[in-house]
Amino acid sequence: MSGSTLKVIALIAPLGLDTLGVALVLGVAGFPPQRRLQLSLLFAGFETAMPLIGAALGVPLGEAIGGVANYVAAAVIGALGAYMLLARGDDRESERLLSMTQHGLWSALALGASISLDGLAIGFGAGLLELPIVPMAIAIGLQAFVVTQVGLRVGSRLGERMREAAEKLAGFALIALGAVLLIAQLTA
Repeated sequence: MSGSTLKVIALIAPLGLDTLGVALVLGVAGFPPQRRLQLSLLFAGFETAMPLIGAALGVPLGEAIGGVANYVAAAVIGALGAYMLLARGDDRESERLLSMTQHGLWSALALGASISLDGLAIGFGAGLLELPIVPMAIAIGLQAFVVTQVGLRVGSRLGERMREAAEKLAGFALIALGAVLLIAQLTA
C-alpha cells in the first residue's frame, strides 16, 4: 500500500467510530427501525460532503503556506482528537439527539451537520496533505452509511458505555495520527 492510501485509511477510520457513537446513542434512545435507512442516507450525505468542503478550503491554503501545510494538518487532526476526548456530553445527550430526529427537516439537517463537522476538519487536513479527496469522501460516505446501520441496530440492544468507548477510541486515533504525521514530517 502506498503512503497516501495508509493516510486515507488512518483519516477515515476515526470518523466511522464517531458516527458509530452517535448511531449507538440513537439506537439506545429508541430510534424507530423503519427510519434507519433515511438516517443512514442523511449521515452518509453529510459525511461525504463535509470532507469535500474542508478540502476545498485546505488545498488553496496548503498551496499558499507551502511546507508548513503538513505541520498545520498534523495540528488540526491532533486537535480534533483532543477535542473529541475532552468534550463530554451530558446525561441527556441521547434524548437530545433522538429529539433532533423527530422535529422535522431542519432539526434532522442540524443533526447531520453536527455529526459531520469532524469530516470538515479531516477534509481540511487532507487538502493540506494533498490526498485524493474524492475517493476519500466516497469511502467516508459508504463507511458512514454502514456504521449508522450497525450503530442503530446494536444500540437498540446495548447501552451508553459502548458509545463513550467508541468516541474515546476515535479521539485517541486522531491524536495518534496527528503525532505520526508530525513525526513523519520532522524526519523527512
